[in-house]
Amino acid sequence: MTGSQFGLFGTDPWWLVILKVVAIFAMLVVLTLFTIWWERRVVSRMQNRIGPNRVGPQGLLQSLMDGFKLALKEEIIPKSAHLAVYWIAPIISATAAFLAFAVIPFGPTVSIFGVETPLQLTDFPVSVLYVLAIASIGIYGIVLAGWSSGSTYPLLGGLRSSAQMISYEIAMGLSFVAVFLYAGSMSTSEIITAQEPIWFAVILLPSFIIYVTSMVGETNRAPFDLPEAEGELVGGFHTEYSSLKFAMFFLAEYINMVTVSALATTLFLGGWMAPWPLSLWAGANTGWWPLLWWLVKVQLFIFMFIWLRATLPRMRYDQFMQFGWKFLIPISIAWIMVVATAKALRNDVQLSNVEILAAGAIVIVVLLAGSWIVQSRQDRKFAEEAEAEALALATPFDPMAGGFPVPPMPGQQYSFTSRRELAQGTTIVQERAPEESAADTDPATEAEAPSEEDTHG
Repeated sequence: MTGSQFGLFGTDPWWLVILKVVAIFAMLVVLTLFTIWWERRVVSRMQNRIGPNRVGPQGLLQSLMDGFKLALKEEIIPKSAHLAVYWIAPIISATAAFLAFAVIPFGPTVSIFGVETPLQLTDFPVSVLYVLAIASIGIYGIVLAGWSSGSTYPLLGGLRSSAQMISYEIAMGLSFVAVFLYAGSMSTSEIITAQEPIWFAVILLPSFIIYVTSMVGETNRAPFDLPEAEGELVGGFHTEYSSLKFAMFFLAEYINMVTVSALATTLFLGGWMAPWPLSLWAGANTGWWPLLWWLVKVQLFIFMFIWLRATLPRMRYDQFMQFGWKFLIPISIAWIMVVATAKALRNDVQLSNVEILAAGAIVIVVLLAGSWIVQSRQDRKFAEEAEAEALALATPFDPMAGGFPVPPMPGQQYSFTSRRELAQGTTIVQERAPEESAADTDPATEAEAPSEEDTHG
């Protein structure tokens, strides 16, 4: 079993700390360039296109050339922008994206120039909470960018981003609680050590699914890219940004993809530990090999991001918020109660694994039955509303019922009387019964056809 590395942090010499910082920075930049190229190639493959293939072998240098192009473009700053906040917003987003990687483990203890050190910059007892805090700070860059631009669409994008962060970070934080209960720690290195028998993605599958869903919303990626919806908000929070500042937002988005993927790998997929059957090899979790397993797991999550973008349409905003508040958060709370109860039964009552599984199955059946009852009531309610709406549509429509003309709704019956039909009304007046008064049959009156105003008035 892999031993804990927690006591090794804080003992590295200063030059090794600087070396680790530079290595993490370079790795994130290279991963960003690769991810942009890979996304364009994968999406083009899914859409039966070619994608970048001219600049460099297989187009690998296309992302690098795009970075140079963005940096050298002319910069346009709106006159109504708040310059100080407008400048600092992209810096906040990019800096927070890099800082979150300070506690991500890449591998076990290795020897670097004769010094034994873990492949991790630092760690402390609440490392996962540190990642959540840094991710929250990164959202401020988006919100401030939308406000400081002095434009309507960026402001709406910033407001959407703040609402999205509140909604989906709650579900993300709740998905971590079950991991903390099983690992007994909030340290990233300790959580990896606790997963050596079996990964948490297996025994805590609902938490894993909730986190994977929340991390897509947290990174503003399709189908949850509401803060930058080009169909509604032109470009969202970065509409008024150009040149290098826009490139910094672009960089922050792709680094955040790597960050949440690395956090999912750390919390649920055993971190840098080799998967089965590679774990049967004695040297799979020693030396520099774990860095390769870590990269493969992270790239699998990034491929999931790309796949979602290529296949799913953007959600409507009310559906998006309803999904977060009425679906993810209640399920997270219910799952935490199940996990906490199972831990208490295992520790206090000393139940066997079969008994705990049976109790969990009963709880799940009860929850499913309750959800089925609630869904059945909602379906019945929707059916009654649809029936009432169909009945209303079948009723003849009177455009002047409210005192002023209104257009009919789709499906409503509406009879239109043309001017020719109104003119033919004189014939009907002429054929009235003889008992009617002479005033009604006055020739001067008969000669005048009723106007539209008289008819509807």
